[in-house]
This record gives sequence, C-alpha cells and structure tokens, in this order.
Amino acid sequence: MENIEIVDRLDQEETKSKKEPTFRKEHVSILSKEFNVTPVHSENIIKLIDEGNTIPFIARYRKEMTGGCDDQVLREFADRLEYLRKLDDRKDVVRNSITEQGFMTDEINKALNDAKTLTEVEDIYRPYKPKRKTRATVAIAKGLKPLAELILEQRKDTKDIMKIAEEYIDEEKGVKTAQEAVDGAKDIIAEIISDTAELRKIMRDQLWEHGVVFTTLITNEKTKDKVKTYEMYDNFREPVNKIVSHRILAINRADKEDCLKCIIEINEELPYNLIYQMFVQDAPTSYLVREAGEDAYKRLIKPSIENEVRGELFEMASEQAIKMFDLNLRPLLLQPPVKNRVVLGLDPGYRTGCKIAVVDGNGNVLDKTTVFFTEPHKKVDESKAILKGLIEKYKVGVIAIGNGTASKESEIFIADLIKEIPNKVEYIMVNEAGASVYSASKLASEEFPNLEPAHRSAASIARRLQDPLAELIKIDPKSIGVGQYQHDMPQARLTHVLGGVVEDCVNSVGVDLNTASAALLSFVSGLNASIAKNIITYRASNGGFSSREQLLKVPKLGGKAYEQCAGFLRIADGDNILDNTAVHPESYVAATKLLQLFKLGLEAVAQNKLAMLESTIYNYGIERAAKDVGVGVPTLEDIARELMQPGRDIRDQLPAPMLRSDVMDMNDLKEGMELTGTVRNVIDFGVFVDIGVHQDGLVHISQIVDRYIKHPSEVLSVGDIVNVKVLGVDKERKRISLTMRY
Repeated sequence: MENIEIVDRLDQEETKSKKEPTFRKEHVSILSKEFNVTPVHSENIIKLIDEGNTIPFIARYRKEMTGGCDDQVLREFADRLEYLRKLDDRKDVVRNSITEQGFMTDEINKALNDAKTLTEVEDIYRPYKPKRKTRATVAIAKGLKPLAELILEQRKDTKDIMKIAEEYIDEEKGVKTAQEAVDGAKDIIAEIISDTAELRKIMRDQLWEHGVVFTTLITNEKTKDKVKTYEMYDNFREPVNKIVSHRILAINRADKEDCLKCIIEINEELPYNLIYQMFVQDAPTSYLVREAGEDAYKRLIKPSIENEVRGELFEMASEQAIKMFDLNLRPLLLQPPVKNRVVLGLDPGYRTGCKIAVVDGNGNVLDKTTVFFTEPHKKVDESKAILKGLIEKYKVGVIAIGNGTASKESEIFIADLIKEIPNKVEYIMVNEAGASVYSASKLASEEFPNLEPAHRSAASIARRLQDPLAELIKIDPKSIGVGQYQHDMPQARLTHVLGGVVEDCVNSVGVDLNTASAALLSFVSGLNASIAKNIITYRASNGGFSSREQLLKVPKLGGKAYEQCAGFLRIADGDNILDNTAVHPESYVAATKLLQLFKLGLEAVAQNKLAMLESTIYNYGIERAAKDVGVGVPTLEDIARELMQPGRDIRDQLPAPMLRSDVMDMNDLKEGMELTGTVRNVIDFGVFVDIGVHQDGLVHISQIVDRYIKHPSEVLSVGDIVNVKVLGVDKERKRISLTMRY
C-alpha cells in the first residue's frame, strides 16, 4: 500500500482546510474487495470509525457489524480508508485547479477518476501545476511557444525550420540567433514530453520491471570509520523488483551517511524507444523532437522517476520494517507476567556499580542499594553479603538482570551467588532497552520521587518481569529494541502503528481499574492522559471504584468515553462480578438472561462453577440461545467465555519465561550442542535466540523448519521457547549460528 505520508508533499495551501469524513459508496466497494469483507460489513466499519469508536471497541464489541474482523485488520482497513479519502481530496483539488485554468476536458476528468494512487494524480496534474522558473518557462517568456508547437507538430511541409526560427529573434527578449530560438523551443518540447502522464507511468513501470539497483562505496576521510559496515554494498547490484526490504533500508542509511552512491540502472534503449514511438514522426522537424525527447529523459524524466521509484522502494521497505516491529512488539508486550513474587532488579554497571531494587509482588519498591562486584572495584564478597541479606529479608524468589553493559559479569556473579543460597532462587535476563530513558523521565520521577534515576531503572527492570505490559507501555515503543532501522523510517507512521499495537495489547488484556497506573490507563479505549489522571485522583479521593458505573462521576469522562472504555476496565472485588470480566455493561442484561436460561445466577460466576456453560449452550443450540438472549452469536460466545473465567488474564495461557539458575559462557559452546532458548527478535532473514550465553544466536530462515517459508514470522514470535542446536561459533566476531532443523 502506498504510504499515507506521501500526502505531506502536497502544496500547503491545498491542505490547510480540514473536512469532515465523506462517506462514498466507491470506498465500500474498494475496501470490500481488498479486505475480503462483505459490502455490508465494510459500510458498517466505515460508519463505526466515523462515529468515533476506537479500534479495540469495534473489534471486541461490534463483531456482528464487522463480520468478526480483528483489531489488526481493522487498523489496516482504517489506514486504507484514510488514504482513499486523501486521494479523493487531492483529486478534487487538482480537478478544481485545472478547471479554473480552463484546461479541463472529459479525457482529463476520466483520467483523474481512474487514478488509483496519489502519484498518478500528480502525473496528471504536472502539466497544469504552477511551476517555478525552468528552462521551458524562460523560453515561453521569450515568446518561443508557437515555434515549439510548430516543431512538435512535425508537418511534412515544414522544410527550413531555421529560416522560420529567424522570425523569433528578439534581442530585447534575449533571443539573439535562430539557433537560440530553436534551442528554447526544444526546452519547451522537452518539458511537454516530461509532463506526459502516460509516458511517465510506463517509464516508471519499466524501471520497476527492468531496473537494477547499483551501489558503490564512497571512501574518504569523513566516511572511513563507517564504510566497513557497508562493505557488501560496494559494486552491489540487485533487480529493483527483487531487492529485499532490509537491504533497501541499509542502502538508504548508507546514502544518508554519504558512504555510498546509489543509482538505478536500466537499458536506455527502452525509455528512448518509448519516446520515439510516442512523439517522433517522419518529418523535417522530427530530428529536433528526437533531440528534445532525449534531453527530456536525461535531464527531467530519469532523475525524477528514479527518485520516485527509490521513494516507493523506501516506503515499501519501511512498511515491511514497521510490520516486523508490530509483529515483534505484540508478543513482547503480551509476555506472561511473573505474578506474586518478590523480585530483585539488577541494573548492571562498571565504575558506578550495579544498582539494586527489591520490588514486592505488587511492584512496590521495598529496598534499594548499590553493589560493586564488577571492575574496577571487584568487591565480590561484600556484594554477596549485601545481596544475601536482601534476599533473606524480603524472601526474594527471582532476580531480574538487565541485559546491557556488564550484564555478562552480573550473570556470572548471580549464578555463583545462587549456589550459596539454601532457598530456591532463580534469575532471568531482562531486556533493558529504554530503561535509562524511562528512569530520567517525568513519569519515573512521579512514580519514584525518592529514588535516583539508576535505582528507578533497576526497579523498572524488576517490574518488567512482573508485568511486562504495564511497565513497557511507559517507554516509547521505538526504544524497546525489537525492530530494524526504526530511526530511518517515517517516524509519524511508525509512531501511529506502534501506538496501535500498544493500545490493542492493553485492551486485549484488560486493566485493573483500582491498581493501574495513569500511564497504563491512558492506553485504554476511549481514555487519554488527562482522563487517566482524573481517574487516579477520583480513586484516591473515594477509596477506589466498587462499580464501573462510578466512572461516569470522573471529570471529563462522558457517555461516549464510558461506552468505549468500560468493557476493558476490571474491578476485582466490586459490587458486580461482571465488572471483573470483559462483558460490556451494555450486555449485562444479556448475560443475566443467559444465566437465567439455564437456571443459574451471578453467584455461580463468582464461585467459578460454570466450567460446563459453553457445552451446555451448544447442546441447547448456539443460535437458539443467542436469539433467546437477544444478541448475536459472536457476542454470546464472548459473554459465555467471560462468565466461565471471571478475571482471566489471556497471558496466562502463554509459555512462562525461562528462569535460570546457572550460566554458560560462549567458550562453553560446541558444535552439535543442543540447548533451549527464548526468541528475542524476529527479522526478515531469521530469528535471534537467547541461549543464556549473553550473545544471542542466529537461526537463519533456512534453518527454522524443513519446509519453505517466506518469512520467519510464519513460524516464530518474540518470547517463544525453542530447542536449538549449535551449528557454529565465531568467537572473534561474536557470532553464534543455530539450527532448529534436527
């Protein structure tokens, strides 16, 4: 899909006014085909979006209207709808501009109606768009347009064009000779050829089909330290239609750093022959048209469409990279929490020591300190004594170690420490990406006003293990470290997509209304940072919430916001057991009817006595039951699942994180060794797996399964526990090759 951000290139005066969304039947037709949904469902989704409903709300509570589309499909649908609307708006602007200039024809109008992309619309507009000073506009100002038209007409009876050109000599206008007049006319013809929409479209297609990306490294005093990173791109060639996204992003980064030169090569006979075919006839002036066409290609068309194709390649690569970020971020946020355990968080360091924070099962900081078992201090015995005291005093069961600087030394130290403790204590390496950014943030200072930033970081590392979702949402998703080239891609688009991922994850899990932080509440459907703070204030003043209805007493939380957020907020010990489920208040009557249908009451829900409810409903007849209760089948199924498991956490169904009690070194690895590890990152060419030796190993895409797969994400996700075998170890370059095929 062409990136929505292309709209940013539109003229400012043409995009100032904001219009209300326009409902158009043609959008329904297009979106129905592209997303394989019925026209009725497509129309419903558009209307639900336009009414201000959030994607999580639509996905969860309007399944009958959408045909059961999930949140990811709905977000793609909404993005595409936005693009189509901006495309239509741009068509209207262009249509009005051409009409006002007096150039509109049925042919132009049809071309605009048929245009499928913003690029096509801009091609159509190009001849009529007000231009800055060009060689052609200068020639036109000199009065040479009639001469250009005569040459381009290529009449058989035009014998001596130089003699005709003498009539256009005008010293005052800067035309001193007949040759200068002809040259100016050729400049006008070159721009006419360059502005031909059909020609540009075909040439762009030629570049996509037959073009080859060619790069060469630039080595000089400025780039000598960076060039080594891009060695593979020296004299590198790959067809445009086959180059993969991570190489496009690498080339773009190297280009920005002035480390390489990139061009798109093509056999120039293809574009030249196209120009000759479309514009050159057999007449006395045809040689001038041919020369103008060749100039148009070299000077105007080739640089322009090469930039366009490179831009489109970058947009496609960015979308792929953003999609990978999405795929990696989602399972990372939804990692199972390590509940009800006291955790010691360790933020490793050298000179300033290792910061320690002990956190109870609810995430409250119990104690903090700093130990110095790493270089240059090496106070190993003293550090062990301090940590043993904390572990004993607070009954610590798990140690969470940040995986940054000095983490390897910390892991070895902790593994050795554990051997000296009689009680069972385990450790786990925790991704600390973004922890330092969070620790210095305003949010962290509000949460931990009495802690130094380094100790806040240690507390955050501990909390990441206890509840990854609640802690990671406090950090900019781009800083979590599960993507590629995230700083090179369109930032607005990346932020938009990742924000959607976080929102979907938070709402799919649900949020405890009486314990959630303001940061977590702000991601709940229908809420924002301001309302989240008001909820916290109300909670503090009134001793917590006993029912969802009390949300309506929160300042600025009106009826629409309540509708959007209520089903995603949980109250564990409230007045109504349904408030601790994902059943929406609008369906409480239906839930009660369902229970009554089988002679049950809410007390059965509270006592977890509904394990057989689902089978009971199917024996009765799901459609019959839905009709009796007054809801659709999808909603009935959701209600039944929630009644069977009030307060359930969908993350509990996922594999628990791997806790360790011993450590290995890279030197311990041998070819053929079998290990168990955790997938840390999924990329285009494979997955990185943590096997407990500090350096993640790579399972190349060809080593994942015995069959062909297009992408590793078809098989694996971040957080998956996998069995691997060591293929090879390169100690010098710190690379570990693994396989899952054995």
